[in-house]
Amino acid sequence: MSDLVNAVSNAVREAGEQLRTAGVVPEALAEFVPERRKLLIRRRATMLPLGTVWRLGSLMVGADLGAPPALFVVGRATRAAARLHPGNQSVSREERRDVAAAALHGGFPEGTPVNYDALQIGLDEATLGSLSPELPIGFADGELRVRWRVGAPLAGAPTLSAYLRERADLLANPPQGAS
Repeated sequence: MSDLVNAVSNAVREAGEQLRTAGVVPEALAEFVPERRKLLIRRRATMLPLGTVWRLGSLMVGADLGAPPALFVVGRATRAAARLHPGNQSVSREERRDVAAAALHGGFPEGTPVNYDALQIGLDEATLGSLSPELPIGFADGELRVRWRVGAPLAGAPTLSAYLRERADLLANPPQGAS
């Protein structure tokens, strides 16, 4: 199993190095803290910065220099934006506007993409050996594999290293005409 842990750590590290070398700008990673009251004081919803990541499909790779390699399952994302007057839109739209305002309140510049509710996958034997079937990542044929959607079979899915290599290459070298 330690060979697998080393292989996974190396795959995550290599994807990060490829993206850093290509000059791909990472996105923010944060923890969403909902609005709360303490005694009579109302605290607005906010986002606490946790670092930076590169989004590679259903997974994200940590982008913080000097930190050990980090792998995350994508959660939710928003762009930091000011919360203007309610527009009498749907409840879900108003909730999304509140989340975008929480990112701005957390100190992220307006327009910054912010990922939150991400699940970090521990790169250790215990965590890798007990991955939930609810995740897009799992074991099949003695390899850690990434399925394209939760619930899809792992047999025939690309290995984690192949998946990260392909997605990092697409992000670093987008197809012609894409921006």
